[in-house]
Amino acid sequence: MTSKNLPTAEDIAATKRKRTILIVVVSIILVFLLAIALIPLALSGLFSNGVKTEGIDESRLKAAETDIDGEWTVTKRPGPNSTSAGFTFSEVLPGQRKVTSASTEGVSGNVTIEAGTLTAGEITVDLNNLTSDSDVRDSNVRRKILHTDTYPEATFRVTEPADVSQLPEDGSVGTVELTGEMTIHGKTNPVTHEFAAARSGSSVYVAGDVPINRLDYGVESPEFVAATINEEGEINVRLHLTKD
Repeated sequence: MTSKNLPTAEDIAATKRKRTILIVVVSIILVFLLAIALIPLALSGLFSNGVKTEGIDESRLKAAETDIDGEWTVTKRPGPNSTSAGFTFSEVLPGQRKVTSASTEGVSGNVTIEAGTLTAGEITVDLNNLTSDSDVRDSNVRRKILHTDTYPEATFRVTEPADVSQLPEDGSVGTVELTGEMTIHGKTNPVTHEFAAARSGSSVYVAGDVPINRLDYGVESPEFVAATINEEGEINVRLHLTKD
Protein backbone atom coordinates (compact mmCIF):
# COMPACT_ATOMS: atom_id res chain seq x y z
CA MET A 1 0.00 0.00 0.00
CA THR A 2 1.42 3.39 -0.96
CA SER A 3 1.42 6.39 1.35
CA LYS A 4 -0.96 8.30 -0.95
CA ASN A 5 -3.80 5.91 0.04
CA LEU A 6 -3.41 6.61 3.76
CA PRO A 7 -5.50 9.42 5.34
CA THR A 8 -3.50 12.36 6.46
CA ALA A 9 -3.73 13.94 9.90
CA GLU A 10 -5.77 16.75 8.37
CA ASP A 11 -8.21 14.23 6.84
CA ILE A 12 -8.65 12.51 10.21
CA ALA A 13 -9.23 15.83 11.97
CA ALA A 14 -11.78 16.91 9.34
CA THR A 15 -13.66 13.62 9.71
CA LYS A 16 -13.81 14.06 13.49
CA ARG A 17 -15.11 17.60 13.10
CA LYS A 18 -17.87 16.39 10.76
CA ARG A 19 -18.88 13.66 13.20
CA THR A 20 -18.93 16.15 16.07
CA ILE A 21 -21.08 18.59 14.09
CA LEU A 22 -23.46 15.77 13.10
CA ILE A 23 -23.81 14.64 16.72
CA VAL A 24 -24.51 18.21 17.87
CA VAL A 25 -27.11 18.77 15.13
CA VAL A 26 -28.87 15.47 15.90
CA SER A 27 -28.85 16.28 19.63
CA ILE A 28 -30.40 19.71 19.02
CA ILE A 29 -33.11 18.18 16.83
CA LEU A 30 -33.90 15.54 19.47
CA VAL A 31 -34.10 18.14 22.24
CA PHE A 32 -36.37 20.32 20.09
CA LEU A 33 -38.68 17.42 19.27
CA LEU A 34 -38.80 16.39 22.93
CA ALA A 35 -39.68 19.95 23.96
CA ILE A 36 -42.53 20.05 21.43
CA ALA A 37 -43.82 16.73 22.75
CA LEU A 38 -43.73 17.94 26.36
CA ILE A 39 -45.40 21.34 25.81
CA PRO A 40 -48.99 19.97 25.77
CA LEU A 41 -48.23 17.93 28.89
CA ALA A 42 -46.80 20.93 30.70
CA LEU A 43 -49.71 23.15 29.70
CA SER A 44 -52.16 20.45 30.72
CA GLY A 45 -50.76 20.58 34.24
CA LEU A 46 -50.67 24.36 34.27
CA PHE A 47 -54.20 24.78 32.92
CA SER A 48 -56.06 21.86 34.48
CA ASN A 49 -59.73 21.85 35.42
CA GLY A 50 -59.32 23.88 38.59
CA VAL A 51 -61.75 24.06 41.50
CA LYS A 52 -65.42 24.75 40.76
CA THR A 53 -68.11 26.04 43.12
CA GLU A 54 -70.83 23.41 42.81
CA GLY A 55 -74.56 23.66 43.45
CA ILE A 56 -76.59 22.68 46.52
CA ASP A 57 -76.13 19.13 47.80
CA GLU A 58 -79.77 18.26 48.44
CA SER A 59 -78.84 15.06 50.29
CA ARG A 60 -77.47 17.18 53.16
CA LEU A 61 -80.63 19.26 53.66
CA LYS A 62 -83.37 18.89 56.27
CA ALA A 63 -86.73 20.47 57.02
CA ALA A 64 -86.83 24.20 57.78
CA GLU A 65 -86.85 25.15 61.45
CA THR A 66 -87.22 28.94 61.27
CA ASP A 67 -89.37 31.52 59.55
CA ILE A 68 -88.19 32.78 56.17
CA ASP A 69 -88.59 36.44 57.13
CA GLY A 70 -85.73 38.33 58.70
CA GLU A 71 -82.21 39.63 58.17
CA TRP A 72 -79.95 36.96 56.72
CA THR A 73 -76.15 37.07 56.61
CA VAL A 74 -73.71 35.07 54.50
CA THR A 75 -71.78 32.75 56.77
CA LYS A 76 -68.45 31.01 56.22
CA ARG A 77 -69.44 28.09 58.41
CA PRO A 78 -67.81 24.93 56.97
CA GLY A 79 -69.91 22.09 55.61
CA PRO A 80 -71.06 20.33 52.43
CA ASN A 81 -73.02 23.42 51.30
CA SER A 82 -70.58 26.03 52.54
CA THR A 83 -70.35 29.48 50.99
CA SER A 84 -68.24 29.71 47.85
CA ALA A 85 -68.06 31.73 44.63
CA GLY A 86 -65.93 31.69 41.52
CA PHE A 87 -65.84 31.40 37.75
CA THR A 88 -65.73 28.78 34.99
CA PHE A 89 -64.37 29.44 31.48
CA SER A 90 -63.14 27.38 28.55
CA GLU A 91 -59.47 27.64 27.65
CA VAL A 92 -58.03 26.80 24.24
CA LEU A 93 -54.53 25.36 24.54
CA PRO A 94 -52.22 24.07 21.80
CA GLY A 95 -54.01 20.96 20.56
CA GLN A 96 -56.80 20.89 23.14
CA ARG A 97 -59.73 22.69 24.74
CA LYS A 98 -60.31 22.57 28.49
CA VAL A 99 -62.79 23.96 30.98
CA THR A 100 -61.23 25.50 34.06
CA SER A 101 -62.61 26.97 37.27
CA ALA A 102 -61.47 28.90 40.31
CA SER A 103 -63.28 29.68 43.54
CA THR A 104 -63.03 31.41 46.89
CA GLU A 105 -64.71 31.29 50.27
CA GLY A 106 -64.08 35.02 50.65
CA VAL A 107 -67.74 35.96 50.26
CA SER A 108 -69.78 38.31 52.43
CA GLY A 109 -73.21 39.89 52.27
CA ASN A 110 -76.71 40.34 53.62
CA VAL A 111 -80.27 39.64 52.48
CA THR A 112 -83.54 41.09 53.80
CA ILE A 113 -86.79 39.13 53.54
CA GLU A 114 -90.09 40.72 54.56
CA ALA A 115 -93.51 39.04 54.32
CA GLY A 116 -92.09 36.34 52.08
CA THR A 117 -90.44 38.82 49.71
CA LEU A 118 -86.72 39.33 49.28
CA THR A 119 -86.58 43.12 49.33
CA ALA A 120 -82.84 43.80 49.49
CA GLY A 121 -79.57 41.99 49.18
CA GLU A 122 -75.93 42.54 48.33
CA ILE A 123 -73.12 40.01 47.98
CA THR A 124 -69.40 40.83 47.79
CA VAL A 125 -66.67 38.47 46.59
CA ASP A 126 -62.99 39.02 47.45
CA LEU A 127 -61.24 38.27 44.15
CA ASN A 128 -57.80 38.31 45.75
CA ASN A 129 -58.61 34.92 47.28
CA LEU A 130 -59.61 33.16 44.05
CA THR A 131 -57.75 29.86 43.77
CA SER A 132 -57.75 26.94 41.36
CA ASP A 133 -55.21 24.13 41.42
CA SER A 134 -52.38 26.11 39.82
CA ASP A 135 -50.50 28.90 41.59
CA VAL A 136 -49.23 30.19 38.24
CA ARG A 137 -52.76 30.43 36.82
CA ASP A 138 -54.04 32.10 39.99
CA SER A 139 -51.31 34.72 39.84
CA ASN A 140 -52.00 35.43 36.15
CA VAL A 141 -55.75 35.72 36.75
CA ARG A 142 -55.34 38.12 39.66
CA ARG A 143 -52.56 40.33 38.26
CA LYS A 144 -53.00 40.23 34.47
CA ILE A 145 -56.68 39.50 33.84
CA LEU A 146 -58.84 40.69 36.76
CA HIS A 147 -56.30 43.30 37.95
CA THR A 148 -57.29 42.76 41.57
CA ASP A 149 -54.85 45.42 42.74
CA THR A 150 -57.30 47.93 41.20
CA TYR A 151 -60.54 45.91 41.30
CA PRO A 152 -60.27 43.65 44.36
CA GLU A 153 -64.00 42.85 44.65
CA ALA A 154 -66.97 41.72 42.60
CA THR A 155 -70.50 42.48 43.78
CA PHE A 156 -74.11 41.56 43.10
CA ARG A 157 -76.88 43.85 44.34
CA VAL A 158 -80.56 42.93 44.17
CA THR A 159 -82.57 45.67 42.44
CA GLU A 160 -86.07 44.14 42.27
CA PRO A 161 -88.17 42.35 44.90
CA ALA A 162 -88.35 38.55 44.61
CA ASP A 163 -91.04 36.24 45.95
CA VAL A 164 -89.51 33.54 48.18
CA SER A 165 -92.70 32.60 50.04
CA GLN A 166 -93.09 29.38 48.04
CA LEU A 167 -89.69 27.91 48.84
CA PRO A 168 -90.21 24.36 50.17
CA GLU A 169 -90.06 23.83 53.92
CA ASP A 170 -89.32 20.10 53.68
CA GLY A 171 -85.62 20.37 52.84
CA SER A 172 -86.05 20.07 49.09
CA VAL A 173 -84.63 22.55 46.58
CA GLY A 174 -86.80 25.21 44.94
CA THR A 175 -86.01 28.16 42.70
CA VAL A 176 -86.05 31.93 42.94
CA GLU A 177 -85.51 34.45 40.15
CA LEU A 178 -83.29 37.33 41.19
CA THR A 179 -82.73 40.55 39.29
CA GLY A 180 -79.88 42.82 40.14
CA GLU A 181 -76.65 44.48 39.10
CA MET A 182 -73.35 42.64 38.88
CA THR A 183 -70.09 44.56 39.05
CA ILE A 184 -66.80 43.00 37.94
CA HIS A 185 -63.58 44.77 36.96
CA GLY A 186 -65.25 48.13 37.57
CA LYS A 187 -68.05 47.46 35.06
CA THR A 188 -71.70 47.04 36.09
CA ASN A 189 -74.35 45.14 34.11
CA PRO A 190 -77.95 44.11 34.82
CA VAL A 191 -78.44 40.41 35.56
CA THR A 192 -81.56 38.26 35.87
CA HIS A 193 -81.09 34.61 36.73
CA GLU A 194 -83.07 31.74 38.22
CA PHE A 195 -81.19 30.40 41.23
CA ALA A 196 -81.63 27.18 43.16
CA ALA A 197 -82.70 27.92 46.74
CA ALA A 198 -83.44 25.82 49.79
CA ARG A 199 -84.48 26.19 53.42
CA SER A 200 -82.78 23.76 55.77
CA GLY A 201 -82.85 23.89 59.54
CA SER A 202 -82.04 27.47 60.51
CA SER A 203 -80.30 28.18 57.20
CA VAL A 204 -81.08 29.27 53.66
CA TYR A 205 -78.96 28.17 50.70
CA VAL A 206 -78.81 29.86 47.30
CA ALA A 207 -76.77 28.61 44.34
CA GLY A 208 -76.44 29.13 40.62
CA ASP A 209 -74.24 29.34 37.54
CA VAL A 210 -74.77 32.78 36.02
CA PRO A 211 -73.78 33.08 32.33
CA ILE A 212 -71.62 36.08 31.49
CA ASN A 213 -69.53 37.48 28.66
CA ARG A 214 -66.25 38.67 30.14
CA LEU A 215 -65.98 41.44 27.53
CA ASP A 216 -69.13 43.03 28.99
CA TYR A 217 -67.05 43.62 32.10
CA GLY A 218 -63.91 44.79 30.33
CA VAL A 219 -62.03 41.60 31.16
CA GLU A 220 -59.50 41.03 28.39
CA SER A 221 -57.29 38.00 27.73
CA PRO A 222 -53.65 39.17 27.47
CA GLU A 223 -51.82 38.02 24.35
CA PHE A 224 -48.90 36.72 26.41
CA VAL A 225 -51.07 34.25 28.36
CA ALA A 226 -50.52 30.75 26.92
CA ALA A 227 -54.22 29.88 26.75
CA THR A 228 -56.92 31.65 24.76
CA ILE A 229 -59.84 32.26 27.11
CA ASN A 230 -63.36 31.95 25.74
CA GLU A 231 -65.47 35.11 25.94
CA GLU A 232 -68.49 33.22 27.29
CA GLY A 233 -68.31 31.74 30.77
CA GLU A 234 -70.19 31.66 34.05
CA ILE A 235 -70.06 32.93 37.59
CA ASN A 236 -70.56 30.08 40.06
CA VAL A 237 -72.04 30.89 43.45
CA ARG A 238 -73.28 28.98 46.49
CA LEU A 239 -74.38 30.95 49.54
CA HIS A 240 -75.07 29.71 53.05
CA LEU A 241 -77.12 32.30 54.94
CA THR A 242 -78.13 32.39 58.59
CA LYS A 243 -80.25 34.86 60.53
CA ASP A 244 -78.68 37.68 62.49
